[in-house]
Amino acid sequence: MSELVTDVKKLEIETLKNLQNSKAKNTLRAYQSDFRDFSAFCVKNGFSSLPTQPKIIALYITNLSKFSKYSTLKRRIASISVIHKIKGHYLDTKHPIIMENLHGIKRTLGSRQKPKKPLLINDLKLIIKAIDQEKKENLRDKALILIGFAGGFRRSELINLNNDDLEFVDEGVKILIRRSKTDQSGEGSIKAIPYFDNKEFCPVLSLKKYLKFKDNKFKDGKIFDISDKSVALIIKKYAQITGLDASRYAGHSLRSGFATTAAEFGSEERSIMAMTGHKTTQMVRRYIQEANLFKNNALNKVKI
Repeated sequence: MSELVTDVKKLEIETLKNLQNSKAKNTLRAYQSDFRDFSAFCVKNGFSSLPTQPKIIALYITNLSKFSKYSTLKRRIASISVIHKIKGHYLDTKHPIIMENLHGIKRTLGSRQKPKKPLLINDLKLIIKAIDQEKKENLRDKALILIGFAGGFRRSELINLNNDDLEFVDEGVKILIRRSKTDQSGEGSIKAIPYFDNKEFCPVLSLKKYLKFKDNKFKDGKIFDISDKSVALIIKKYAQITGLDASRYAGHSLRSGFATTAAEFGSEERSIMAMTGHKTTQMVRRYIQEANLFKNNALNKVKI
């Protein structure tokens, strides 16, 4: 009997490890951060945070709704649910007391987020011109921004690029993405970025120049050797220098800027998805809609 109990315990430990490994490290950290906030609420009010009950979740999100966006509430519930699963507890996040409370909050707050501004082609050019190319340390920033834009990269994909992930060919550069938000199993995908006719804004030439300066001295093999937060700070820095509203931009501005610009220039939906790695059309169609707000506007046919 004792051997059977030991085997079950081993299986439980192995199952927990598998659950943890199924999520990216950054994602797990975000879940843990969200759960710490929930735990603090529970401690303050004398509730149990693990395991918890649907009515406690309902009280938590009601309190949270006073100073947070609707999207934050949804994310917190998801995080609490994942932590419960990892620890071997069941939590019914679809319980009526949670869902009805959410619907009521949604009607009060609204669910539409104010997105960060995409970095479109004209603003991209302004930012690149603002980067003082005489300073060698700025070679990284130029390569980061141009490659990030041209490849429709997520921040996590950019900062995890390794020197071995690059293959320069006659047409440009092929970049291996070993793992991404939509590829947690690590099957990998390739982004192909061609040479641009305009050398000043060519991401491939910019990357080559930076790598030559770097001289293959990469810490842990990482090309850019920065955090995901640094990507946003770099974009904001140069946006401010050019006189743009830096608060409107974030790390995601490169990715959304690529998708919106590609749509504006007539790229097909599937071509944009092939580069960005989106698995569904919902977000890509939002970018296309944004790009066509004025192009397909009915008022273009109105003569006044």
